[in-house]
Amino acid sequence: MDRQAFSPGSSVTVQVPASSANLGPGFDSIGLALGIFDTVQATIGGDQLVISVDGHGADDVPTDDGHLIWQSAVTMWRHLGIEPPTGVILNCRNEIPHSRGLGSSAAAIVAGLAVGLALVRDHIDDEASLALLNNLAGDAEGHPDNASASVYGGFTVSWADDHGGGWRTVRPPLHPGITPTVLIPHATLATDKARAALGDTVSLSAAASTVGRAALLVEGMTRDPQVLYPATRDWLHQEARRPSYAESMGLVDVLRSRGEAAAISGAGPAVLVLGTQPPALSAQDLGDTWQVLQPGVATTGVRVVSRSTPSTV
Repeated sequence: MDRQAFSPGSSVTVQVPASSANLGPGFDSIGLALGIFDTVQATIGGDQLVISVDGHGADDVPTDDGHLIWQSAVTMWRHLGIEPPTGVILNCRNEIPHSRGLGSSAAAIVAGLAVGLALVRDHIDDEASLALLNNLAGDAEGHPDNASASVYGGFTVSWADDHGGGWRTVRPPLHPGITPTVLIPHATLATDKARAALGDTVSLSAAASTVGRAALLVEGMTRDPQVLYPATRDWLHQEARRPSYAESMGLVDVLRSRGEAAAISGAGPAVLVLGTQPPALSAQDLGDTWQVLQPGVATTGVRVVSRSTPSTV
C-alpha cells in the first residue's frame, strides 16, 4: 500500500442521515432517508486511535479498532491502496437509535467510509465518489437499501448490477407532501436475529403480490400518496418476523385497520407510517412504551459539514 501523507491536525466532520428500509414490500431494495443524523469528526494526530461516543450506543459500542466507523474508514483506505494513519481522534455523536430498524449500522458504515474518503479527497459529493461510497457500504451491509438512502438521501431504489458492477441506485423524485412518522419502542431487535427469522423460499403468490405492491409503492411515493395504503402491504418478511416484534406488528395491525400506510421500519421493531399528514394516535395506541418522531425526509445524504487543514505558515 502507498503511505498517504496525512497531515497532523487535518480534520473533517461528516454528517449522515438515518434511513427506513423496505417500506413494506421493497425488501432489501427500497429506502427513505430520515432527518435524524449521526455526526463524526475525525482528526489526524497522535500515535494511536482515540474514539469517543456520545448519544445512542455510548455505553455499548467498542471504542477501539473494533469500532464500526473506524473499520469502515480503514476499508476505504485499503480500497484506495492507502496505508491507514497511525494516529486518529474520532468523535462520534449518535442521534440515530440503535437496533430499532432505522439504519444505524448502515449510517455508521457510510460515515466511516466518508471520513476515510474525505481525508484524502477534496470533495466526496461528485457522482464517482458517491457511487464508491454506495458500493462499499452495500457490500459491507450485504444489501443496499439503508446504505443507499444514507449515501444519497431522499427516496432510493437499489439493485445489484447484472454484470458484477456493484450496487446501482436511482432516486425517484419524492412527492413533496410525503410525511414520515416513526414510532420507536423501548424494545430493541438485532438485525441478524430479524434476518434469521426469514425462510429461504417464498410462494409464487407471495412473490407476485409483493412485486405488484413494490411497483405501486414507487407510484405512491412519487406521484399519488393516495395509494400508499395498499402500496405498503408486504408478504415477504413482516409476518415471518411477527414473533420477534409482536408488539410492533400489533401496532401495525391497528394502524392499518384505520387505513394508515403503516409498516415495520427495516428489520424493526420501529414502525413507519407514510402519508401526507401524521396519523391520529391516542394514548391507548402508544401506552408508555413508544416514542413518536416526525423527522422529515433528509433530501441529501452523507456530506462534509466542515473541514480544516493545519496552517503551513
